[in-house]
Amino acid sequence: MDSRSHTPVTAALRLCLHALLTGLLALVAVRAVGEGAPHAGAVVALTLVTAGVYGAGALAGRPGPAGAGVRAGAGVRAGAEARATSVRQRASIRPGSRAAALWLAALCALWLGLLVLSPDALWVAFPLYFLQLHLLPTRWGVPAVVVTAAAAITSFVVHRQEIAPGAFIGPLIGAAVAIATVLGYDALFRESERRRELIVELVATRAELAEAERTAGTLAERERLAREIHDTLAQGLSSIQLLLRAAERTLPGDAPAATHVRAAREAAQANLAEARSFVRALTPPDLEHGSLAAALERLCTRTTGPDLTVRFAVSGTPVELPTPYEVALLRTAQSALANTVRHARAGRAEITLSFMDTSVALDVVDDGQGFEPSGAPVTERGDGGFGLPAMRSRAATLGGTLSVESAPGQGTALAVTLPVAGPVQNEERAA
Repeated sequence: MDSRSHTPVTAALRLCLHALLTGLLALVAVRAVGEGAPHAGAVVALTLVTAGVYGAGALAGRPGPAGAGVRAGAGVRAGAEARATSVRQRASIRPGSRAAALWLAALCALWLGLLVLSPDALWVAFPLYFLQLHLLPTRWGVPAVVVTAAAAITSFVVHRQEIAPGAFIGPLIGAAVAIATVLGYDALFRESERRRELIVELVATRAELAEAERTAGTLAERERLAREIHDTLAQGLSSIQLLLRAAERTLPGDAPAATHVRAAREAAQANLAEARSFVRALTPPDLEHGSLAAALERLCTRTTGPDLTVRFAVSGTPVELPTPYEVALLRTAQSALANTVRHARAGRAEITLSFMDTSVALDVVDDGQGFEPSGAPVTERGDGGFGLPAMRSRAATLGGTLSVESAPGQGTALAVTLPVAGPVQNEERAA
């Protein structure tokens, strides 16, 4: 029997059934002996055999009305557990098993023998009702109860040689009560199982929601830290490095302070690389909607220094962009300005964000020393993660293009264009 059915109430019901059947069998034997029935010895012997068969089955399978719900809840047991116990179940008295059917058939046959010998045996029909409904499927249990009630009524009529309303009403009412009790318990058990499964599902859902909230909070905090490091430490160290480089150029080579300025610049460069490493590790792959223009303007403000002025402009009517687009454009602007600060020796740079009918473009232009694009002078050294190959890869991932126009001594113009209408945008928004 399912361990979930071993409750104080069901255990009490099971004991009541055992006591009822034992008491009724004892009543049959006592009345047969006390009234001097013609077959008193046979009645007592058959009663003892019936009690023994019932006791053996009770010890083997612990049958009772409480197990009616096991039949309804058998489907919720794990497959591995069912396979592991299938052999033992086939050999024990359990609902729906062959052993249960044979045991019940033996009890009914013994009871029919008692009916023939003693009219008092008809009262044993009441506990048999519960056993039949418990051990047999509903489609067989209900007809078996009806047949048992008919046999009890027939026995009364044969032994008493009279037809009385009580002979019909008693067994029929008992059968109706037994059917209503067992089927009602079965329905309650199924409802209890559904509630239990619902509670398990709710607990699991609550755990998933809590985990999602923790993850969202972690990502939000990581994004905040990355933004703070980028907007304060990284940009501040970049400005410090730029100022120290300018100071180093103005100092004579044999100046006592030149060594200290150089060491300070190298320390600032190392810490800038470390800060960028933290940003890469902390920044999640998302960006708040509507913050791209503000982030670009803030980037320009932070990058502006004594030797470099960076301006930001927006062209066209701004539209809401998918989050990956905003991330790609912001990272491209950061990479381009980093290259300008570290390599271009420019005095002025400008970032323009242009919204067009079918695309969005980001232009980064500076008046620096320029370079030959085919020579690819900007390499990815691992300290900042910037470079033209990384920019091209980011743009190509979103179906866009990256173009670079430059020449030695004529500055550099970098433009990245991403489509805002078509399959890419639709897929991003659908996601």
